[in-house]
Amino acid sequence: MLTRLEVLLTPAEFATLPARDLRQSACVVLDVFRATSTMLQAMAHGAESIRPVADIRTALEWHRQDPSVLLAGEREGLRIGADLTGGVEFDLGNSPREFTRERVAGRRLVMTTTNGTRAIDACRGAAAVAVASFGNLAATAAWISRRQWSHLLVVCAGTLEHSALEDTLGAGALVDRLWDSARSAWIDDAARVVREVYRSHQDDVLGAAGSGRNGRRLLGIPELAEDVPLCLLPDRFDFAALRDADGLVRPEAARSAN
Repeated sequence: MLTRLEVLLTPAEFATLPARDLRQSACVVLDVFRATSTMLQAMAHGAESIRPVADIRTALEWHRQDPSVLLAGEREGLRIGADLTGGVEFDLGNSPREFTRERVAGRRLVMTTTNGTRAIDACRGAAAVAVASFGNLAATAAWISRRQWSHLLVVCAGTLEHSALEDTLGAGALVDRLWDSARSAWIDDAARVVREVYRSHQDDVLGAAGSGRNGRRLLGIPELAEDVPLCLLPDRFDFAALRDADGLVRPEAARSAN
């Protein structure tokens, strides 16, 4: 039974998580534009696993250990190139449209992004870590209810060091789906705020998210503009995406089968 519900809106907040005792807590991380949306797309298209890492150096180290892994990620929204790595071109960027079945089916990925993978890494001490976006809200809410977590932290990755409107909307949509089951829980004000923001814009999430800092930037780049509506499509995927003890993110069904 859910007894405590918190929402963290900025990187400054999630940066404090490694110092907290999260052994009885579950974290759900959202980076709607675009890291967690892209991870879901990769898993839906058959990626074996995704290893989110906080920085380029760590991604390159995993690639040196196993050159068969695909390197994915971005800095300033663009695929990581040789100028940032000392010569290694990343295989993929951070657009969900890149992660086709032909590119990722059966492959292991190592991924680093500006905010999303940092947020996931910050939750490493939690009892469970789920990766979510609009694409799997229903499945994530069902996982939370099924596992009966008592303490839930919804972690918004944000933009650089600031909050992000699209993550606020995604967190609000998730909180809204959990609201009836959380009525007797202690709910922090941030959770109430994100729910109100979402409910105010639920009839035009695309318009709202597109007006935010990230939305405007992506819509202004022709080759990335299509990512915006794609990342906001609700409940396309029927799986919760969970990080395991080895740091790998996989669909819940795949984890259960292993």
